[in-house]
Amino acid sequence: MTRRPPEWIEPLLTRLGTARAEDFTRLTTPAEGGRESAVLVLLGEQPGAGPDVLVLQRAVTLRNHAGQPAFPGGAADPEDADVRATALREANEEVGLDPTSVTVLAELPKLWIPVSDFVVTPVLAWWHDPHPVHPREPAEVAHVARLPVSELVDPANRLRVRHPSGWIGPAFSARGMLVWGFTAGVLATLLEMGGWARPWPHHRVVELPPSGATPAPSAGTDNADETALR
Repeated sequence: MTRRPPEWIEPLLTRLGTARAEDFTRLTTPAEGGRESAVLVLLGEQPGAGPDVLVLQRAVTLRNHAGQPAFPGGAADPEDADVRATALREANEEVGLDPTSVTVLAELPKLWIPVSDFVVTPVLAWWHDPHPVHPREPAEVAHVARLPVSELVDPANRLRVRHPSGWIGPAFSARGMLVWGFTAGVLATLLEMGGWARPWPHHRVVELPPSGATPAPSAGTDNADETALR
């Protein structure tokens, strides 16, 4: 049975019909090589809170991306039929998501993450039958949250972060989480494409500690170009 997504998703789906990798990043995805992977960009809706997106926070003890918020997802397994299967399998393994509760809507362009050499396909989906989720492997996932779109687009919750490497990119502060890096770049573009974004103070920049821990919110300015995901 095909589940029709709510009307508020339609403008985003229409815009994604012509989306290119360049809409999400300044980095050119290599034609060959890179480790195939996928993430699940899962949109849902809650009474009184409106549309939201599912995000997890990785455990601080991990070797890579410690403590960093992210979409559920990971590297493809040989048994995965396609990137959609990868995204749904990883979401099930990480937070217990029931794949039958999800309607896949679209595949975004493949995006390259040079630091890990992952070629990531974000898979957009509608959570037509939401249910409780939780970290299935606390050693890998510390926390799971549904971040309301209304909070993500609130100008008070938007900022940019400066990585110790010099990279500067968008970020969101919501529900005690600082969302930055690849995840924030994809979110920022999708919010624009969906027509949900609001004007926000781009001059607000905070320093990101080398550990990736959440920095204390503070105001700042920086004129450097963003050199990775927008």
